Amino acid sequence: MDKQHLRYSKQVSKAGVGYMAVMLSLVACFLTLNVNGQQKAVTGKQMTALDSAEVKQLFFSALREKTVENLKHASELFERVIETDPRNDASLYELANLKKIQNDYADAQPLLERAVAIKPDNEWYWAALADSYEKSNNINKLENVFNQLIRINPDKPEYYYDKANAYVLLKRYDDALKAYDQVEEITGPTDDLLGSRQKIYLKQGKIDKAAADIEKAIAENPGQIRYYLLLSEIYNSNGLTDKALKTLQQAEKVDNSNGMVHLALADIYRDKKNNELSYKELMQAFASPEVAIDQKIRIITGYYPKFPDPNAKASALELSRILTVTHPSDSKAFAMYGDMLLQTEKLKEAKAAYKKSLELNDRIYAVHEQLVRIELSQNDLDGAVKDGENALSLFPNQAWINYLVGVAYAQKKDFGKALGYVKNATSLEIQDKELLSLSFSLLGDCYHDLKNNKSSDEAYDKALAVNPDNAYTLNNYAYYLSLRNEALEKAAQMSARSNQLQPNTASFEDTYAWILFMQKKYADAKVWMEKALSHDKENSAVKYEHYGDILFNLGNTDDAVQNWKKAKGYGEQSPVLERKINEKKYIQ
Repeated sequence: MDKQHLRYSKQVSKAGVGYMAVMLSLVACFLTLNVNGQQKAVTGKQMTALDSAEVKQLFFSALREKTVENLKHASELFERVIETDPRNDASLYELANLKKIQNDYADAQPLLERAVAIKPDNEWYWAALADSYEKSNNINKLENVFNQLIRINPDKPEYYYDKANAYVLLKRYDDALKAYDQVEEITGPTDDLLGSRQKIYLKQGKIDKAAADIEKAIAENPGQIRYYLLLSEIYNSNGLTDKALKTLQQAEKVDNSNGMVHLALADIYRDKKNNELSYKELMQAFASPEVAIDQKIRIITGYYPKFPDPNAKASALELSRILTVTHPSDSKAFAMYGDMLLQTEKLKEAKAAYKKSLELNDRIYAVHEQLVRIELSQNDLDGAVKDGENALSLFPNQAWINYLVGVAYAQKKDFGKALGYVKNATSLEIQDKELLSLSFSLLGDCYHDLKNNKSSDEAYDKALAVNPDNAYTLNNYAYYLSLRNEALEKAAQMSARSNQLQPNTASFEDTYAWILFMQKKYADAKVWMEKALSHDKENSAVKYEHYGDILFNLGNTDDAVQNWKKAKGYGEQSPVLERKINEKKYIQ
């Protein structure tokens, strides 16, 4: 069943009756029931003065237990009151409320039904019973409850609204409309009534009737744009697009600056496949401060599925730019603009937008992370450290920003500091396998540079346990083992796998060639080193030196010397390389 919220309990609160007033009324009810100890129980047995005193003591003890939230004991005490005095309506009401707190509406209902039978003029009891019926979906019983509430308080429009809502749930639409007529006698015409009637007319398929009421409202209030918007929505949602467009064009003549009108027009033109006019209206809507920024952001993110279409990117970028002009003091506007600039690879401008967003509000973690990622991509290591550590002062438990700051320190060759941040990342995040794999791999790199081979190998093993197919970890681990001339078979397997995962990568091919060289498989090493050189775009001195080493061990001394000289020409200045060239032989 399409359940509709009923408003009685909220409206009772609106009437200004607080908890203490309720308690006082209950106490008054209680005292009334026990005047001179003469009240009769349901069985007809007359209570004695002693019974009355005991009931009174039990009742107030139960209220105290309820106040300190000892609900079980409070329930037991209210039950004892009812056993002694079955017509104690205040205790019936209180016990029912305790059961409702525990979502036991089935047992609460009969207690409330007994309470209203004893005190049929108590508004609170009927309101509580209505709530119980709604929560347990006994909608068919609500009509009588609201009739009683209206009898008790006939000038309260909320009860007529709730009665109408119950009729709607029961699909008694004409009865609901009659209830709204009764509300109008009390309040006069209101937008709430207009909207409520529209919903019923539309459920009944009476589009003309729904439209006629709103057209009447427009005739009486031609300057109220909300009526045009409501009418256009009714037309548009029922396939009457041309009528919706005409209505919005009328609204545009009344107030051309109204952003909601332009937003609605953008939807209409989009439905009509007129993308140019739709986007034009959208830009006007974005230029209007009265359209909420969150709604605008949802529209921009709606372009995401169309990426990487350059037209979609350009449209989203322009809308996000307008966002910053229309909402210059809202950090979300600049964060959104930064995201779109990043999507279009305008890193410098994206960085500026993110910084502006953080000036306005530095409590948005994602913006901090995006800023540091950009700085790392631009090799702005000092900026990444500064902004990353600033982010950590606000969000110390964010694993990714710890890792990114660790990356910045590692690239600055400050491996000790890098270790601290990356260890934090591994301790803070145990679910994100990507982050764990990257972090353990970076730990392996740092430990290697600190000459701690044991810890380096352990970190690489952990990285591969999390992600066995991390190509960079496989390559680095394999290369460092080969430099130490250790576990060469394991190194060869890892290097071969990295080349399968990411073929035609010069550095990976160089690693595999070098491991084969260390295994004295010189012919195979030559094949892989030539692959590496063919894919190398940077004229790596190391690769040419390695190639020379391989050629020498294959007996081709002249070509070996030529490649060692190339390595020197490309920047390698080691004493070992000088000796190789001068002595024309391989030196480890």
